Amino acid sequence: MYFPISGVETPLWLPPLAAFIVSFFTSMGGVSGAFLLLPFQMSFLGYASPSVSATNQLFNVVATPSGVYRYFREGRLVWPLAAVVAAGTLPGVFLGAVARVAWFPNADSFRLFAGIVLLYIGVKMARDLLRGSPRPARAGAPNRPSESPGGFKPQAGEGGGAPKVRVTRCSWSRIGYEFGGERYDFSTPGIFALCFVVGVVGGTYGIGGGSIIAPFFVTVFGLPVYTVAGAALLGTFITSVAGVVFFQVLAPLHPSMAVAPDWMLGLLFGLGGMAGMYLGARLQKRVPARIIKGMLTAIVLAAAMRYVFKALA
Repeated sequence: MYFPISGVETPLWLPPLAAFIVSFFTSMGGVSGAFLLLPFQMSFLGYASPSVSATNQLFNVVATPSGVYRYFREGRLVWPLAAVVAAGTLPGVFLGAVARVAWFPNADSFRLFAGIVLLYIGVKMARDLLRGSPRPARAGAPNRPSESPGGFKPQAGEGGGAPKVRVTRCSWSRIGYEFGGERYDFSTPGIFALCFVVGVVGGTYGIGGGSIIAPFFVTVFGLPVYTVAGAALLGTFITSVAGVVFFQVLAPLHPSMAVAPDWMLGLLFGLGGMAGMYLGARLQKRVPARIIKGMLTAIVLAAAMRYVFKALA
């Protein structure tokens, strides 16, 4: 099938299948999978115009609600955290969209930028994996054994099910919650500042920012991925909606290049991602985080090195 907006020609079943496979695994860590679908579109489909960023965000809009719903249903969605993520990344994503069109319009410059972003994510994930993701001390937190790499620690709650989140504090200065017998407390302005910077990068890269935010929550703020995944996906959804709208508005101002999303291709990716995220969120507590994170680290680093070397060459 030929997609005239992106200029891509591919079998109809390939985009949803690729999105399903990627999203199934990445959604367990609060990542939509858009940061892996972008290399797939650029390398295998030959789609490298600014429009690919908008199409990637359209994938997020269609796919992420299923994962968010599953985390909400299981009581693992931290609403105050999700609200701060959305508030911080939303203004940043607009700046990122402008940067994508103004500074990275051609394939070579964008490949270098994408490679640097992926390399940063991959190195950080590899470091966390090798050192066992030690959790920084938090005020009021009991002395408990560290979680397994990636912040994942399966626990049994009441009735034999997984424990649920209970928000204990929500203000302009601090947010706190309890989960699995442990307390977590962090700075609201600190989360907001991080999310703003991530929004700029995510808006440029077309990923919504979840792939950067989730590792930061686990490694810097010491939050378990078991509870941040839903908030990261919800933030990704909100900012991606804004990103798609903004790219569509920018399109008439740049008639010489493809800026608006390829709606048909994005919907196909989104449908596959919707199914993958729902199943991934549902099975998250049954899959060791070390296996998932190790696989994702290898994929991200391989894609990063490929882009950097190709751009420099």
